[in-house]
Amino acid sequence: MSPAATASCCAPNHPRETAGPNRPAAPGGGWDEATVLSIPGGPITVGTDRPELAMDGEGPARRVVLAPFRTDAHAVTNRRFAAFAAATGYRTDAERFGWSYVFHLFLPPGARHEAPEGAPWWRKVEGAAWACPEGPGSSVEDRRDHPVVHVSWNDAVAFAAWAGGRLPSEAEWECAAKGGNDAARFPWGDTEPDDAATTPCNIWQGRFPQQNTGLDGFTGTAPVDSFAPNGFGLFNACGNVWEWCADPFRVRSLSRHAKARNTAAQAERERVMKGGSYLCHRSYCYRYRIAARSGRSPDTSAGHTGFRLAYNG
Repeated sequence: MSPAATASCCAPNHPRETAGPNRPAAPGGGWDEATVLSIPGGPITVGTDRPELAMDGEGPARRVVLAPFRTDAHAVTNRRFAAFAAATGYRTDAERFGWSYVFHLFLPPGARHEAPEGAPWWRKVEGAAWACPEGPGSSVEDRRDHPVVHVSWNDAVAFAAWAGGRLPSEAEWECAAKGGNDAARFPWGDTEPDDAATTPCNIWQGRFPQQNTGLDGFTGTAPVDSFAPNGFGLFNACGNVWEWCADPFRVRSLSRHAKARNTAAQAERERVMKGGSYLCHRSYCYRYRIAARSGRSPDTSAGHTGFRLAYNG
């Protein structure tokens, strides 16, 4: 595995700063007949004993027994999130901080931005938020059925409370993504996507971070029902957007690197993200596999991160 493949395309953690006050979302009232799938309980393997990115804590594989649960077939869309914001007056972390991370190829002309240290393909864009994902002047009017982005873990939890659901645990997320095949590497099986003809999900094709050929039909987010569902009926578990999980992020290892990573993650209160995004490629950020994972602080938002809901049995 090359050093580039082990790098991350993800936006960095949100720097510590104070945001304006928020109006808490009232629980209940958020059901909108989204497609909900029943996932059987039982034992499942979480993680892998053949990690590609061991420093992320992909291993070791462990057996977990899950209770039956339900999950949305799709990531939460801009349409659903708009209904939530209209009903509750909720303002996302990005709206309260006044900026969010936008991928550099999507910058609109004249956008006020700065590049964060260590992630030169991201820009801190003033005014970028879920309803204007590239900043002022942009809109989601033609992306109502795309996954909502620029939502932090805090925002996802607030939406879940309103909608009568919750974020899935990492184990539940992996169980649902495997579609009934406990040995699956990807939601569709073991076939590796490529830049030529095999495009089972929305990831990067070309040379990251400068050229995306869009062979899969998209260079940014895709509608949530794009591509074939897995064995449970789940769409886009890998690729398209990263999805927040409920769990705190930690690496299960006694190595010096793991201890340092866990100390940093605990200080930032990082939460697990799963699935990778439209920015992942095998040559750089090989994280569109089911066992792959990342972690970011709960107030971090970016143009490639969304979520889907889970529900008790």
